[in-house]
Amino acid sequence: MVKTLEQAIAEVASLPDADQEQIGRRLLTHVEKLRQLRGKIDKGIRSLDAGKGTALDIEKFVRRKSTSV
Repeated sequence: MVKTLEQAIAEVASLPDADQEQIGRRLLTHVEKLRQLRGKIDKGIRSLDAGKGTALDIEKFVRRKSTSV
């Protein structure tokens, strides 16, 4: 475990149980989201490595994203 995480866990351990539970739940949720994102990134990289990528029109992409907000 890295030093910063060890320090954070030590700090959390000094908090009341209810706060520890809440922080623990949030941390687990965050870790799960990171795992899912890494899985999607890995899948995308494998797709690109397999030659399944297509050219991206960045201007069209930006226009589409700015109108969907």
